[in-house]
Amino acid sequence: MKVLKEQEVKMKIWWLAIVVVLLLCTVTETMSSTSKNTSNGDEEEVIGYGYKVKWAHVAGGTLSAMLQLIKNSTVYGPDIKLLSLTASFETKDRLRIRITDATTPRWEIPPSILFRRPPPPPQKPPYHHPTTTTKTTLTTPHTDLLFTLHHTTPFSFTITRKSTLSTLFDTSTTTPLIFKSHFLQLSSSLPPSLAHLYGLGEHTKPTFQLARNQTLTLWNADIASATPDVNLYGSHPFYMDVRSGPVAGLAHGVLLLNSNGMDIEYTGDQITYKVIGGIIDLYVFSGPTPVTVVDQYTQFIGRPAPMPYWSFGFHQCRYGYHDVNELQSVVAGYAKAKIPLEVMWTDIDYMDAYKDFTFDPVNFPLDKMQQLVTMLHKNGQKYVVIVDPGINTNASYGTFIRGMKLDVFVKRFGKPYLGEVWPGPVYFPDFLNPATVTFWTDEIKRFRKLLPVDGLWIDMNEVSNFNTSTPYPESILDDPPYKINDSGVHRPILSKTMPPSALHYGNISEYNVHNLYGHLEARVTHAALTKVTKERPFVLSRSTFVGSGKYTAHWTGDNAATWDDLAYSIPSILNFGLFGIPMVGADICGFIGNTTEELCRRWIQLGAFYPFSRDHSAIGTAYQELYRWKSVAKTARKVLGLRYRLLPFFYTLMFEAHVAGLPIARPLFFTFPKDTNTYSVSSQFLLGRGVLVSPVLKPGAVSVNAYFPQGNWFDLFDYTRNILAMQGEAMTTQAARKTPFNLLVVLSEERDSVGDLFLDNGVDITMAREKNTWSFVIFSAISTNNSIIITSNVINREFAVAQKLIINKITILGLRNLKKIQAYTLKAGGRVLQNHESSLTSYSDKRGKFIVAEIPGLQLPVGYDFMLNIRLKKSEDTSFTNST
Repeated sequence: MKVLKEQEVKMKIWWLAIVVVLLLCTVTETMSSTSKNTSNGDEEEVIGYGYKVKWAHVAGGTLSAMLQLIKNSTVYGPDIKLLSLTASFETKDRLRIRITDATTPRWEIPPSILFRRPPPPPQKPPYHHPTTTTKTTLTTPHTDLLFTLHHTTPFSFTITRKSTLSTLFDTSTTTPLIFKSHFLQLSSSLPPSLAHLYGLGEHTKPTFQLARNQTLTLWNADIASATPDVNLYGSHPFYMDVRSGPVAGLAHGVLLLNSNGMDIEYTGDQITYKVIGGIIDLYVFSGPTPVTVVDQYTQFIGRPAPMPYWSFGFHQCRYGYHDVNELQSVVAGYAKAKIPLEVMWTDIDYMDAYKDFTFDPVNFPLDKMQQLVTMLHKNGQKYVVIVDPGINTNASYGTFIRGMKLDVFVKRFGKPYLGEVWPGPVYFPDFLNPATVTFWTDEIKRFRKLLPVDGLWIDMNEVSNFNTSTPYPESILDDPPYKINDSGVHRPILSKTMPPSALHYGNISEYNVHNLYGHLEARVTHAALTKVTKERPFVLSRSTFVGSGKYTAHWTGDNAATWDDLAYSIPSILNFGLFGIPMVGADICGFIGNTTEELCRRWIQLGAFYPFSRDHSAIGTAYQELYRWKSVAKTARKVLGLRYRLLPFFYTLMFEAHVAGLPIARPLFFTFPKDTNTYSVSSQFLLGRGVLVSPVLKPGAVSVNAYFPQGNWFDLFDYTRNILAMQGEAMTTQAARKTPFNLLVVLSEERDSVGDLFLDNGVDITMAREKNTWSFVIFSAISTNNSIIITSNVINREFAVAQKLIINKITILGLRNLKKIQAYTLKAGGRVLQNHESSLTSYSDKRGKFIVAEIPGLQLPVGYDFMLNIRLKKSEDTSFTNST
C-alpha cells in the first residue's frame, strides 16, 4: 500500500507462443501439440501431445471419462499418464467440468474455503464400451447447455448453447490439454467477431472489455495499481462473454476455480490458461443475460456481504497524518466547509512503531484517540483504522507473545517464517489454522475495548514482504519450471512475498494458497468483528480472491494522481462488480504523487458515485482533502449532496447485490444488452438500472462525449422506467436518514416504470431476516393518454411504520406536450385525499420537450400502500416518452 523508497525497473518481455502441427508416424492419426523455444532458439521442444479417451459413459446425470496420455514430454516436467474427467450439471444453469489425476489426489480449493458440493464420485469403466464411439454427450431437458466429449486424438470437448447452436467453449481447434505436476494448459477457441470478454483480474486496464493479444497473470502481489497491465493484489479467474451474435446480448460466464498462479493468454480468437498447479475445475454459467450470469456466479461463490448504511457516506484518509490533533483538524475542516464527512480513517501512522493493535504514545496517545472517537460518534460519524497481517517479533509485544503461545504463524523449515514489513521483522498469521481464528478475534476484541473503531482496513495481505527469500533447493515450489509473467518481467514467484515452500496448517504449501491469503484474512476478520460488535461488520481488503465479496469491500489500491488513473478507475470498479465485490472504489484524487486542483475536482465528480467513496493520499504528497481548494469544495458540496440524497438508492442496490449478486456500479450493457455500442464503453457506468454517470476524464475539458442508449434521459441521473426514492442532503448518513423522502418518477408509455426501496436499521448483521426489522417497498407507475397511476406495495410494513418515514413530495418526469393536469386522487392508509389546486405544480423542463409535475407537502407514510391517480386533460397532441 505504501510507496517504497526504491522502485523496481520493470521490463516487459513478450514471448511468442507457437503452435505446431506434428504428423506422427506411429498411427495414421493427426495430433496437435504445443511447443516452446529452446534456449538457443534453434529448435522447438514439444510441451505436450494431449490425451485420448480410454473410456467414457454417462450415469446418474454425470459424464465420466478416463483420459490416457498419448505421448510423454519432459518440458515443464513429465506428463501425468491417466486423468479423470467428470462433467455434471450442478444446476440447470451451471455446468462443472473437472479434470484431475486419476490415481493421486492433487491440491484443490477445499469446500471449507469455498463451499460447494462435492464432485461426483469416481466411476468404474463400463463393462462394454464401444471403441467406435466418436462422441459422448451430456445435457438435461431443463438446461440450455450441451456438453460434448469428442473421442478424437487428442480428445477435446465443446460446450454449446442449444437454443442458438452457439459454441461457448471449444477445445477442439486449439492446442491439446496438457497436465503435469506443475504445469496445466487448457485452451478454447472463440469467435473473434462475436465474443466480447470482461473480467480476469486483478489488473489496471484502460478499457473494460479485454483487449486482444495480451497475457493476464494471476499471482497476488504488492504492485501499485498505478502500474497498468501487470498482476496486482487479487486473483479472479472468471470472465463474462457477451456475444454480439447470432443473438445480440446473450451472455455466459466461465470460472476456472484454481488458486495457483497462472497466465491467461487472450488473443481474441482463443483463450489459453497456463497454470502452475492444482486441477482443472471449470464452471460454465449459462446466463443468458449479463444480469443472470452474475446472479448464477454469486449464487455459487457466495453472495456479497451486506454493508452497513454508514459505509455509503464519504470517507477521508491519508498515509502521513502526523498526530491526533491533525485528525481533529481534518474533521473540523470538513465541517467548516460544509462538506459531508462520514468516516475518518487512519493509516499505520497511529501505531507504536507500526505494530498492529498499538498506539503511538507520543503522536496518537490512547486517551486522545478515545476523545477523538467519542467526538466522532457524538457527531454521528465513524472511525476506521488499518491493520497489516505481519506481527512484529519484539519479545515484549503482547500480540506476538500470544501468537507464539497459540502457535499461529506460517512456518518454513519447521519454525515461523521470518519476513519484513513496516514494523521490521515479522511473522505472518496462518489464517488456515483454527487457532488463528481465536487469536485474531481476541486481538480485535482487546483492541476495540481500548478504542471502539467501527471497521477494519486490512492491507499488505497478498502477502507483502520487503524481503525476497532464497529458494529452497530441495523444493520445486520456490522455482517451478514454468515461469508465470509475475510483475510483467517473469520475476520469480517468491519475490517480495512469502516463499512458496512455506507451510500452512495441515502441511498446505504457500505455493497452493498464496492467492488465498487475503481472502482468508478477510473471512476471519469479518467473523471476528461480527462476534465482537454484534453488528454488521465493515472490512476493507486490498487482496481478494473468488468469493471475497462475501466478507469484504475492496479498493483498487495504490493508484496515482494522474488523469490516466482517473480513467482507469472505471474499468477496475466494473470488473469487481463482475467478481461479486460490489462495494468498491478508487482513491479519490489519487494516492501516489501530488494531485492538482482540476484533477481533484474532476475526481470527486466521479468518486462521489463510486460505491465506496474515499479520498486517500500518500505520505510526502500534497494534502488533498476536499476543502483545500474553493473550487473543489464547491463541487464536493454539490456532488456529495447528490450522493447523500441518493443514499436510499445506494443502499437498496446493496440489498440487490446481497440477495441477487447484482453490482452496484454496472456496465451499460447490463441494462442494454442488445445495444452492441455499449460493449466498448469504458468511460461511463450505471448505478443500478438507469442512473448514468458520465464523468470528465481529460484535463481542460468542459464537455463529455458520452453515449446515451435509446430512451429519454433527464438531467445527470435519470432515464425512462426509473423510480427513485431520495432523501435530503445532510452532513452524515445518520442525519440524512431522518429527512423526508422525495419520490422521483420517470414515466414510460410502453411499459411500467418501476423502482424499489429497502429499509432497515443499517447495522443488523443480516438483511431481511426478522420480519419486523425491515421493509421493502415496490413502486410502479403506469401512464395512459388519460391518466397516470402511481402505486406502492409495502412488504413487512411494521419497520417503516415504526420509523415514521414519510414521502413529502412526488416529482413526475416524462410527460410530453401535456396541456393541463385536471386533478389527482390519493389513497393511502385508509384515507382518500382529493387534490388542491395549490398543491400541484407543473412546468417545462430545460429542453422544453417535457412537462415536470410536482406534488409537494404530501406527508405520505412510507409504511402504507398508496395509489396516486392523476387525471389528465384530454388532448389530441398529448403523448408520452418513448421507452427502450
